[in-house]
Amino acid sequence: MLFSPPGRGKLNVLLNSKPSYQLLNEAAQLAPLYNALDRSDEVAIDTEADNLYRYRTRVCLLQIYAAGEIFLVDLLSDLPLDDLWPRLAAKHLVMHGSDYDLRLLHELCDFTPHSLFDTMFAAQLLNIPKFGLAALLDYHFGVKLSKAFQKANWSERPLRTDLLNYAALDVHYLPALRDRMRDELIQLGRLEWLKQKCQWQIASASDGFPVPDGQNWRLGGSERLGGPGLCVLHSVWHWREMWAERLDTPPFKVTGNELLMRLARATDDGRPLEEILDINLGRRHDRLIPSLTDAVRRGMAADPHTLPRRERRREHKPLAPEDVERQDRLRADRDRLARQLNLEPTLIATRSQLVQIARDPASIDNVLLPWQAGLFKAQPAWKS
Repeated sequence: MLFSPPGRGKLNVLLNSKPSYQLLNEAAQLAPLYNALDRSDEVAIDTEADNLYRYRTRVCLLQIYAAGEIFLVDLLSDLPLDDLWPRLAAKHLVMHGSDYDLRLLHELCDFTPHSLFDTMFAAQLLNIPKFGLAALLDYHFGVKLSKAFQKANWSERPLRTDLLNYAALDVHYLPALRDRMRDELIQLGRLEWLKQKCQWQIASASDGFPVPDGQNWRLGGSERLGGPGLCVLHSVWHWREMWAERLDTPPFKVTGNELLMRLARATDDGRPLEEILDINLGRRHDRLIPSLTDAVRRGMAADPHTLPRRERRREHKPLAPEDVERQDRLRADRDRLARQLNLEPTLIATRSQLVQIARDPASIDNVLLPWQAGLFKAQPAWKS
């Protein structure tokens, strides 16, 4: 059975708040990990990255719970891990909020798991309002995960003991949490729903992160800007990217989106350069003001017709009247089903999915998961 592999290697958890673990940062330490993986049918994993501290994110730590042992693999160490990834890919994984982790690992080494139980998806299908790992561990086990470590710099070495303790807790309780949620899903007849969602997640994560399309500079609210404002926004956004890469820091630590939009709006208002640049970047970044001034000047001198154009998307075509009626019926069915099943409506179908199906009802099996499509097909209005 996919979600509860029988026999050897099944995870057993000792429910204590300070689990023991092994930190692996030398090649000679890998043998116990491989031995544990070879004795396991399923493994709980998590990752820690430095996306809050670097321009390009790195996976810094991989937490693994296998055969009753926790291993913290230092991915910034010079470890020969060619034998690790195929071993992990062959296992059934237990994770929480797997999307980001799986995409990171796919980009790191083309990692794609065999199967998955995501406890966040399970919580959503059980209509648990607070489905973050910290909230679930507190509710089920009375374990308090400190929020202080959520913004930790995982690229610093050596790793502090308190960070390692926190990282170990992230995987220590996942098997027990999985067991409780699996039992509840079975009672509700929704275990197959979770299986389909997890297989979809594996396939989706194998695409990696979206590739920039040249339109990332169009921030929220930019659609209300005129030509001059858009030119300045385009220029200062690229100025920020240049400095973020040079300083090896996330762009938001150079300056936030609000400042970039303020510069663009002030340009649209026709304010003089001195007034536009009446800003305070803070003592840390005051040295960036001269280059920012140059970026604003370049934007003010640019021709709006030279800006990268957005490609027109077919889905922006307005729905025909009969499609609008079909969308309304689909939404009514979805909302009624959500009330009956005690689910968040978007778990059955999102607005964009309803639009796609309304436009082309035959596409329902491609747009939705089988269990979602089955709910709609069972409605009288679908058969009429």
